[in-house]
Amino acid sequence: MSMKRMMAGVACILLATGVGHAHAQQAIGPACDNGHFLAVQQGFEGGALRGDQPVHVCGRVIAVSREKRTRSGWHGYFYVDVGQGVSIRIVSDLDRMAAPAWPWVAKGDTVDVVGRYYYDNPRSQGIDWTHHGTGRKWGMPGYVAVNGARYE
Repeated sequence: MSMKRMMAGVACILLATGVGHAHAQQAIGPACDNGHFLAVQQGFEGGALRGDQPVHVCGRVIAVSREKRTRSGWHGYFYVDVGQGVSIRIVSDLDRMAAPAWPWVAKGDTVDVVGRYYYDNPRSQGIDWTHHGTGRKWGMPGYVAVNGARYE
């Protein structure tokens, strides 16, 4: 295991064991870190991590879904290839984001995403809170940059 990956795993465990959202911004840097995301994902799959985690990923869009109304409003969904054969679902709250009409992302686009990684089980996981807002349960604003255009 590389030192970078090991340190990312340690940071994930520290977050999961009570460092909290006040320090979440320190856990992710200004540049995407797919290795950190993959370590977090492995931590959840192995049972070592619980609770939502801040992540910063980037990659190519491999699929875009139509918008969908949920109990919390209109959402757009797309999937990003983060490497090592892994793709992740990105959830965008269209009611809260300052962005053009959906879809504002297309297959093949390059994206940079900051948000909250949630893991319910292997078939129910993704990154949400990709907008500028915060809430009682999540105190870190996120964003999606598509080919350099940033949407919050």
